[in-house]
Amino acid sequence: MGLVIIFGLVTLLAGYATYSTLRNKNFLGFIFAGGTFAVIGWFTIMTAIHHGIPVAH
Repeated sequence: MGLVIIFGLVTLLAGYATYSTLRNKNFLGFIFAGGTFAVIGWFTIMTAIHHGIPVAH
């Protein structure tokens, strides 16, 4: 459960970074922030599906 929360927070920060770099027209930063958002976001979704929300014992 803690891993999902940490991944979720990182995903939110990466989403904000993607928006911020796009707004500032920093295209290299946009590529890296968008990639981070996509990869960590996917990890968040798959971890939540695999481990379950809430945790099922």
